[in-house]
Amino acid sequence: QVEVAESGGGSVQPGGSLRLSCTASGDAFSTYGIEWYRQVPGKEREVVAAISRREDINIVDSVKGRLTIYRDNDKNTVFLQMNAMKPEDTAVYFCNAKCLDFVCRSRMGYKNFSAWGRGTQITVSS
Repeated sequence: QVEVAESGGGSVQPGGSLRLSCTASGDAFSTYGIEWYRQVPGKEREVVAAISRREDINIVDSVKGRLTIYRDNDKNTVFLQMNAMKPEDTAVYFCNAKCLDFVCRSRMGYKNFSAWGRGTQITVSS
């Protein structure tokens, strides 16, 4: 099973930019989809963006226009580029590797899995 780790978090001023990385170990990275979530203490973890094996992309309305997700399979990495950041973007950001389509599930033997990283903190403040 793939393992993932997030990096790239830190402190940034409103209007600034950060690029997060979700880097995987193990084989068959190009088969997996990657989801990015964020979580604030006391609140439910919420999805921010996702990219599938075929590079189908979903971005939540609250960050559309400010966020780009893309993958580099040669580097086993999915990137989350965040621009024009707002204080409400402050959260711990997690990535999760999982199958997001039928082809992935078939290749992986129809096994259920969800590989979470430990998270990386983003703080947006003046």
